[in-house]
Amino acid sequence: MRLLTALIPLTLAAALSSPAFAAGSMQITGHGEIMAAPDTAYVTSGVTSQGTTAREALDANTADMSAVIAALKAAGIDSADIQTSGFSVSPNYVYSDARDANGYQLPPKIVGYTVSNGVTVHVRDLASLGAVLDQAVTVGANTISGITFAVEDPAGLYNEARKAAFADAKGKADLYAEAAGVELGALALISEQLGGGQPQPYMFKAEVAMADRSAPVPIEAGQLTFTIDVNVNWDLEPGR
Repeated sequence: MRLLTALIPLTLAAALSSPAFAAGSMQITGHGEIMAAPDTAYVTSGVTSQGTTAREALDANTADMSAVIAALKAAGIDSADIQTSGFSVSPNYVYSDARDANGYQLPPKIVGYTVSNGVTVHVRDLASLGAVLDQAVTVGANTISGITFAVEDPAGLYNEARKAAFADAKGKADLYAEAAGVELGALALISEQLGGGQPQPYMFKAEVAMADRSAPVPIEAGQLTFTIDVNVNWDLEPGR
């Protein structure tokens, strides 16, 4: 009993002289962002034709679409970079306010047909993009829904963004640790979220190309942004 009584004051004295550090952790989010010019583009182009019969509309569409595909290949586009992305045949209706003997509105009448055929084209040489668009419209393309710019191989750009994101997180963590009077310990966890760098759409209308056939369609590719966000967890240690 005397031994136990003697140990209690010693334990209390040790606790008072050496404050205990409650183990904890710090979670910080870092952001990294890299910009780069695109080096490739995707274009969706096609032909819409009309006729009094489905056969007539299809024949006209086939002739024009064949000319468009031939022009694309003549402009240096490889067959593997041309893919059909849409095809449809649909009736054209005329609606009337006329009614039958019972007062019901008469059904619409079919007065013709529309055929649409479109392809998605991968243009690897951006310098030729304007000329490719101009030539496609010249030979018969009357629908171009847009242009999408991209980077063929973005892996290196994302890696640079990762480095920037971690450096951002580490800088914040050092700042908070100094302000709190603690030190960063072991790295416990890293997770990431990709963002940006997605293909950038550019709207284009066919009539723009037809306005002046003496010069290729002006195209500005601009730049794409590749971003990475990281969540980093550090264990904390007592300050020294």
